[in-house]
Amino acid sequence: MTRQNLSGSSPYEPIIGFSRAVRVGDHVYVSGTGPVGADDADVETQTRQIFKIAGEVLTRAGSSLDQVVRTRMYLTRDYDWEVVGRVHGEVFANVLPAATMVVVAQLLNPKWRVEIELDAVILPAAIPPSAEGQ
Repeated sequence: MTRQNLSGSSPYEPIIGFSRAVRVGDHVYVSGTGPVGADDADVETQTRQIFKIAGEVLTRAGSSLDQVVRTRMYLTRDYDWEVVGRVHGEVFANVLPAATMVVVAQLLNPKWRVEIELDAVILPAAIPPSAEGQ
């Protein structure tokens, strides 16, 4: 199996030594992604920015948000769960990945109210996400 490291726009990548995403075979692992470029925005805008950044790197890896199988959401304010959850629900309405949401004391950038990790697969084009088994 080959490994492909995909860089992103985070200023922390070269400092910490990580990739925005790593593809191994037909799996793509997206690092915890903060709302880079939307640091001062409200939590809804920050969440949408995260999915924009993650969607772009997934596309470069040969996957997409439609092929996400797991998400992990980290919030710094417990009351943001409804807004973050609503945006997550919009993005993944037809996919319904396994998901975790936790509240943490602080993220790397204190202005960030949310950070999200994603795991995705690369499915053959003929196999769309399905509601089978629900």
